[in-house]
Amino acid sequence: MSKRTELIAKYAEDLKEKCKVNPDLKLLEKVTIGCGPAIYSADSETVAGSDPAELETVKKNFLIKKLGLADGPKLTEALNAVIDTYGRSERNKYRAVIYYMLVKHFGKESVYA
Repeated sequence: MSKRTELIAKYAEDLKEKCKVNPDLKLLEKVTIGCGPAIYSADSETVAGSDPAELETVKKNFLIKKLGLADGPKLTEALNAVIDTYGRSERNKYRAVIYYMLVKHFGKESVYA
């Protein structure tokens, strides 16, 4: 099994167990691939949900640039809702899981079609 396949399985498990979401595995795979090499680094594979600078980076680089959403309070609200769903106390909030839930939240699956 490849490292990426192992990571996707780990992310799917997090979605099921911690977020109570039944993931679309094809979409999860595409979102994970879209994260690029970040998923292979212990530091960049997670999102620090309590770090405002990190959340701003996710907003700018993923929500605005990748998903093409307009900046505004709805983006911050959605990001906070996803972090709450994952669990603020959860130590490892995986980037691919956060991105997957944001894609689903905004109905932007077509970006990965």
